[in-house]
Amino acid sequence: MPPRHRTVWITGAGKGIGRALALKCAAEGCTVAASARTETDLAALEAQSVDLPGEIHAFPLDITEMPRVATVVRDIESRVGPIDIAVLNAGTHTPTPVPDFNPETVRALFDVNVMGTVNCLSAMLANREARSGCRIAVVASLAGYRGLPEASAYGATKAALINMCEALKPECERFGIMLSLINPGFVETPLTGKNDFPMPFLISAEEAADRVYRSFEGNRFETVFPTRFGFVMKTLRLLPDRLLFAITRRMLR
Repeated sequence: MPPRHRTVWITGAGKGIGRALALKCAAEGCTVAASARTETDLAALEAQSVDLPGEIHAFPLDITEMPRVATVVRDIESRVGPIDIAVLNAGTHTPTPVPDFNPETVRALFDVNVMGTVNCLSAMLANREARSGCRIAVVASLAGYRGLPEASAYGATKAALINMCEALKPECERFGIMLSLINPGFVETPLTGKNDFPMPFLISAEEAADRVYRSFEGNRFETVFPTRFGFVMKTLRLLPDRLLFAITRRMLR
């Protein structure tokens, strides 16, 4: 399907990668259904897109509210048409060093990053027989490859998404649904702006959005960027535990 005839639903579109991707898709002529919790962010996004070839329509949403997610999916398809591509991008991050490791923090991250994504996937797959030809891209993270200091909760949520997508991929194919996985490294966003440590191979949200958009054209299951950081993390995934911990101990502050 030519890009300018596509309807794209993007969660977490208020800031960061989601916002940059919404503008990229609209610049390419797509009709974008943009979801985020903060309505002022969505209003600003709509205003920024008025001169672009495509359109951006705001659909405010907290992805942790399961009934609301299903309602928003129905509203999108009623107002702007069937969803051709869903980019489940919404997520959050809170560092969890040992002094701050507690059930409340971990649960909050899982509620958004994992269960919020599950709510969106469930709403998309509920009418799976009618979704043949649809693409669902789940944004996880390279942090899901291996456990890294101070990211015990965040990394665990992203590892859960990676495993879940690997399990669902063959089943989705039976219904003609293309499920893909997006694993970014460090991207310049409001969340990474809170980090107080060096972030190797940091890229802009616009560069990340370009990589995500280009992934729509292929059949690859996993898209990883930046490439060099992806290589580093894939190498860590292959290392024996003894070597892994020798490296991660050096990351402690």
